[in-house]
Amino acid sequence: MKSLLETRLYSVDRMLKPGEEEGKIPPHSQIYRNFFKVGWPSALEAVLVSLVGMVDTVMVSGLGEEAIDAVGITNQPKFILLAAIMSLNVGVTAVVARRKGQEKQKSANRCLMQCMLVSGAIAILMSVLGFIFAPQIISVMGANEDYFNDAVLYFRILMCSIPFTGLNLTINAAQRGVGKTKISMVTNLIANLVNLVFNYLLINGIGIFPKLGVAGAAIATGLGALTACIIAFFTLLRPGGYLTILHTKLKDWKFDSATMRTVANISSSALVEQAFMRIGFLVYNMMVARLGTLDYATHLICMNILNLSFSFGDGFGVAASSLVGQSLGAKRPDLAKIYGKTGQRIACSISFLLCVIFLVFRYQFMGWFTNDPGVISLGGIIMCLVSGITFAQTSQVVISGCLRGAGDTRFVALVSMISITFVRPFLTWLLCFPMGYGLIGAWVGVAIDQVIRLVMNYWRFNQGKWKYIQI
Repeated sequence: MKSLLETRLYSVDRMLKPGEEEGKIPPHSQIYRNFFKVGWPSALEAVLVSLVGMVDTVMVSGLGEEAIDAVGITNQPKFILLAAIMSLNVGVTAVVARRKGQEKQKSANRCLMQCMLVSGAIAILMSVLGFIFAPQIISVMGANEDYFNDAVLYFRILMCSIPFTGLNLTINAAQRGVGKTKISMVTNLIANLVNLVFNYLLINGIGIFPKLGVAGAAIATGLGALTACIIAFFTLLRPGGYLTILHTKLKDWKFDSATMRTVANISSSALVEQAFMRIGFLVYNMMVARLGTLDYATHLICMNILNLSFSFGDGFGVAASSLVGQSLGAKRPDLAKIYGKTGQRIACSISFLLCVIFLVFRYQFMGWFTNDPGVISLGGIIMCLVSGITFAQTSQVVISGCLRGAGDTRFVALVSMISITFVRPFLTWLLCFPMGYGLIGAWVGVAIDQVIRLVMNYWRFNQGKWKYIQI
C-alpha cells in the first residue's frame, strides 16, 4: 500500500518534467523532512504572532468597539513606514540564501552587516516622521471622532519602537536565509509573551500597574519589540554561528557599494511592490472605515482571523524562499522546483483544513472577540468569505515566496501592483457604494484579488524563468 507521500498529489516524482533532473533526487521522505525542518519553525512563529495579534484584539475589545478601531486603523500606516525595511529584507533573505548555497560565509555576513546599518537608519527616520505627523496620518486614514485621539496616542507610542522592530526584522530575515528559522521563532515567541504579559498588566491595570487602556496596549507592543531586538542581536554573538558579528572590525562595517548594489537589485522591485501594496491597502482600508464603526470593527476582527491562515502560508513561504535560494546557489534548479511545489502542496492541505474550521465555527470565532450581536451576525457572513479566501491566499503566499527566493521580485511586484493597488480598491468601491453591498462587497474584492495573484504567480512559477536569475 502506498504511503501518503507516494500518492499522486504528494509524490516528488511528479513534480519535475522529463529531462529536468540535474542530479540525484532525494527520497520523498527526505524532501519533506528537509522542508519541515526549515518550515515548521517559520510556520509556528507566524501562527503564534497571528494568535498574539488576535489575543491583542480580544484584550483591547474589552474597552469597546472604539478601542478596536483605534488600534486597528494604525496597522496600515505602520506597515507603510516599515515598507522600505521589509523590501530590504526580501533582498537580505535572497542574497544570504544564495551565498549559503555557494558556501560564501563571509559574503553572507557582509550582506547582513551592511543591511543592519541601512535598516537602522531608515527605521529611525520613519520613527521620527511617524511621531511628528501622527495626527495627519490618522486623519487621512479616515478615523472617526469617536476614536481619533486614542488612535493618535497609540500610533505615537508605537513609533518609538520602530527602530527596534526594523533591526529585529533584518537580522531574522538573514537567519531565515541560512535556514535558521528556529532563531526567529524563539525570538518572536519570547517577545510576544512579553507583549501579552504587559497587555494584561497595563490595559486594565493590575496590582501596582496603572490602567492605561489603548496606551497600555501600545507600550506593551513596544516592550515586545525591544525584547525581540535584544534577543536577535545576541544571536549574532554566538561562537560558531553561521551569521556572526564576533571579531569584526570597524572597517567591516564601512559602506560596501558592491554588496548593497546586489541587495538593491532585488529589494528595489520589492520596494515598488511594498509601496503599491500599501497604497492599495490604505485606500481599501479608508473605504471600509467609511462604512461605520460597527462594520469596521467587524472587518478588523475578520482580518485578524484571516491572518491566522496567512501565517501558515507566510511561514512555509519563508521556508520555500530559503530552500529555493540555497538550491539555486548550489546549482540545483531541479531541487528548487521540488521544494517550491512541496511547499505549495503542504500549504494547500493546511488551508483546506482551515477552510472547514472557519466555516463550521464562524460564530464561535466572532464570539471570542465581542458580545455585540450586530458584529457577530455580520461577522458570521464575512467568515464564509474568509473560509474561501484562505485557500487561495495560503497557496499564493507560498508561490510568491518561491519567486522572491529566486530573485524574481519584479514579476511579483508587478502582479501585486495591478491586483492590490488597482483591482482590489476599484472592486471594493464598486461593490460597497454604487452597488450597495457594504462590507460584504469589500470582502468579495479581497477574494478576487487573492485569486488573481494566485493564478499569475503560479503561471510564472511553472514557466521556470526564475531558475536563470543571477544574484
